[in-house]
Amino acid sequence: MSIIETVNANQIEAQLREFIVENFFVEDELDATESLTDAGVIDSTGVLEVVSWIEDTFAVTVPDADILPDNLDSIARIVRYVTGCVGA
Repeated sequence: MSIIETVNANQIEAQLREFIVENFFVEDELDATESLTDAGVIDSTGVLEVVSWIEDTFAVTVPDADILPDNLDSIARIVRYVTGCVGA
């Protein structure tokens, strides 16, 4: 990963963490690899809110086929997904 990609990933993560804190009940700092659903931070409706946020914030379309835990179940996975979408 280049320096520019790292900066962008860090910016995406900061924006995502801010969105999560503002929109979901979060008591503690979340580990980037922690499952957001297993931690009780988001449920299926929350996943759709995250998808909507990604689409609105980064002007990308998230296809239904991409709404999977592999893409959206942790901060790290969301950042990786968004970085891939924005870079594409």
